Amino acid sequence: MKILITGSSGLVGHNLLEAPQSKRYEILAPSHKELELLDKAAVRNYLEKNRPDLVIHAAGTVGGISANMQQPFKFLLENLDMGRNIIHGAYQAGVKKFINLGSSCMYPRNHETPLTEDMILTGELEPTNEGYAIAKIACARMCSYITRENPEFQYKTLIPCNIYGRWDKFFGDRAHLIPAVIQRIIQAVDSGQEEIVIWGDGSAGVHVYGRLSGLYLASRRTL
Repeated sequence: MKILITGSSGLVGHNLLEAPQSKRYEILAPSHKELELLDKAAVRNYLEKNRPDLVIHAAGTVGGISANMQQPFKFLLENLDMGRNIIHGAYQAGVKKFINLGSSCMYPRNHETPLTEDMILTGELEPTNEGYAIAKIACARMCSYITRENPEFQYKTLIPCNIYGRWDKFFGDRAHLIPAVIQRIIQAVDSGQEEIVIWGDGSAGVHVYGRLSGLYLASRRTL
């Protein structure tokens, strides 16, 4: 089987490439320079030329809360365009199997757990990453519509929980909560701080302090 993995330099994509099972397959893992997902024609040409049996779409414009709040249009537009180009392009090229990576932000905010897929579009989205969520929901719907109209095309969306680990982003406004907190803890311990501010100034009840003694080693092991 020939598998195309988009976003192969990111957290999910990189870990897929390192998985021992990947050696069983012919893997296509183009870099950003080799395949610009925002270019519809380039995506179509790549798929027509390489003819993968399966596409795993793990690419995206991603970032933490701050980045999502500052650039909602960018997160909506780029993720929507990338998803549309690769999903529609694969469909036109006759690729029968497609795995689309969604996001937990697709679920309504403040919803009771456990979360199930039928909850999507049943409530208000979290405002801080609404643009990203809308793009992810639209791509998931594209996949489900394709399979509904043509069952021989199995286009599925997987919605992971908040994942982190090797090849994650630990610095800047592109880091998500867990890796960002790990990095702040390590920096605080290395500089001798007794407390650490996770987020905010206290006005919204999110000024969080934490004693660092038991967290440092766990953070070092993660990195």
